Amino acid sequence: QVQLVESGGGLVQAGGSLRLSCAASGRSFVNFALGWFRQSPGKEREFVGAVAWGVPQPYYADSVKGRFTVSRNNARNTVDLQMNNMKPEDTAVYYCVAWFRQTSAHEGYWGQGTQVTVSS
Repeated sequence: QVQLVESGGGLVQAGGSLRLSCAASGRSFVNFALGWFRQSPGKEREFVGAVAWGVPQPYYADSVKGRFTVSRNNARNTVDLQMNNMKPEDTAVYYCVAWFRQTSAHEGYWGQGTQVTVSS
């Protein structure tokens, strides 16, 4: 049974930092991208950042570039999201996602999500 378990959500003030972690288990994640999506109330889920298999450089949504950092550990099947200089518009449920290369993330494995709230 594949599981992606997020941790580290919570409340932070604008300008502050928060780190999310995700542990993936239940199968091999070779050739899978690992990353993060988020969803705010009334909005669709949006891509945040990810690391593709075999490509060390992460890629990000424009809205978080320069503020968020995704890091992946293939030996442990973990992916972290370091969020700095946070803004109220970063408030959302954050999801850890694993998806096979050349497929849509929406077809992949999703965690249950963790709430992140940024107060102004």
